[in-house]
Amino acid sequence: MNRKIQSSFKKVLCFGASCVLGFGLLAPGEAAAQTMDAAKVEALKTELMKEIDKQQKQTQVMVDMVYSFGELGFQEFETSKYLTDILQKNGFAVEHGISGIPTAWMAKWGSGKPVIAIGSDIDCIPKASQKPGVAYHDPLIDGAPGHGEGHNSGMPLNITAMLALKKIMEKEKIQGTLVLWPGVAEEQLATKAYYVRDGYFKDVDACIFTHVGNNLSTGYGPIGTSGMISVKFNFEGEAAHSAGAPWKGRSALDAVELMDAAWNLHREHMLPSQRSHYVITDGGDQPNVVPSKASVWYYFREQDYPKVMQMYKDGIKMAEAAASMTDTKMTYEVLGSAWPGYMNKSIAEAMYSNIKQVGLPAWSEADKQLALATQKELNPNAPEMVKGLPTKVDTLRRPVPGAAWNGGGSDDIGDISWNVPTIVLGYPSNVSGLKGHDWASGITMATPIAHKGATAGAKAEALTVLDMLVKPEIIKEAWTYFNDVQTKDIKYTPMISKTDKPAIGLNKKIMAEFRPEMQKMYYNPKKYDSYLEQLGIKYPTVRTDGTK
Repeated sequence: MNRKIQSSFKKVLCFGASCVLGFGLLAPGEAAAQTMDAAKVEALKTELMKEIDKQQKQTQVMVDMVYSFGELGFQEFETSKYLTDILQKNGFAVEHGISGIPTAWMAKWGSGKPVIAIGSDIDCIPKASQKPGVAYHDPLIDGAPGHGEGHNSGMPLNITAMLALKKIMEKEKIQGTLVLWPGVAEEQLATKAYYVRDGYFKDVDACIFTHVGNNLSTGYGPIGTSGMISVKFNFEGEAAHSAGAPWKGRSALDAVELMDAAWNLHREHMLPSQRSHYVITDGGDQPNVVPSKASVWYYFREQDYPKVMQMYKDGIKMAEAAASMTDTKMTYEVLGSAWPGYMNKSIAEAMYSNIKQVGLPAWSEADKQLALATQKELNPNAPEMVKGLPTKVDTLRRPVPGAAWNGGGSDDIGDISWNVPTIVLGYPSNVSGLKGHDWASGITMATPIAHKGATAGAKAEALTVLDMLVKPEIIKEAWTYFNDVQTKDIKYTPMISKTDKPAIGLNKKIMAEFRPEMQKMYYNPKKYDSYLEQLGIKYPTVRTDGTK
């Protein structure tokens, strides 16, 4: 073959391969996964689970390390550096600072279709500092933030699963692209809508999101999470001496209080499914000065996009009225948003099949003792909540009927779920009967319960991603459900605008206050086998006589 013909032939081959293998050249849902016989798939699943078991030590180290960082939303600098360093050392290409968010990133490995996105949140909770393994309130640092939601475990789970799967894909030459990404500032619901707006999911075929729970679980359809928009209202008046010349001042705090009073009266006439709450982030500096500036931060939650946006409009109207009554100026800014979650049936069914295959961890007597003691501590007058650790996997969760909706929490994974077939995998790194967003939810999160739960979740996730890579019908059916059921009558409309920007300054002052002391307590895996060992905590530490 002469050079000219050979060159042309190579171009044709290259073009043909890129049409099939090139990232993003096939439309989402047209995943070019290779097929594999059932016996081979099962053999690879067995190999995958063994590989994940081999990684238990690394999983434990990652879970404990992120727990020790304890970083609030938009300030997850140590966490992101630590996790992306691991991914880069293992061959992933990392894009840092996505959507203009310093702690956000996307890590990719592999080539071609299908493109599977794997995500989990990484931020923590204010004032939730807690010594792990201690079944009563005992903060590491009084008043400091901590992982009272368990977000320290999800990304370690994902990394464990994908590194194990990567080995199988390399050995078996399995085509596909793995994409890992973090939910930054999830507690403020402040980033995932920006990822969607900026196109980071436009070529993705499917998404698995992991969130800590108390069992292995998944589900499909509307899952009962609220849509939400987060808005801060800022008022500006005029300062004056509060005693000497109060008539010369115009109080921005008066405007905040009037708005809050109006909204609280408005609640009587709202649907039971609404949830709305606020904090006054700036109420002035000192009593003897009429506050020239004041701010109040609202979360407006409801069942669907139209209801959320109506609450948003009502909030603006009341803020404008409060400004008019106090002769102050008002501005407002969107700090975050979330669509209600809607999960995919095809992927959820594949995941649930693997959940049943994986099963729950083998809990030790120490694990059981910590769980029971924690539940008793938090539910002293509700013995029915003292259930210990689960012994059988949860059932497949099916759609929540609209008539049964009674309000609930939010997660901005909802925005991604309305743009690409998505499911949430719950995994048993925490215990039931807790109130959430609290120090108590950090008790188990750097203990063997968290480590075993993350390992079990990693197995279920890795097996499901393998299924999607070698069984093209799963993703094809996922997009059929997405197009013909989920989005048949409801289309995604962003709550954020094209000009809104992530609120990357949130929590900066809090972390600046506590980080120096927290740094002294970062986990050192080179010196200590576990974070419990480093802290000198006996596992478990429980009340024996009603006191510490």
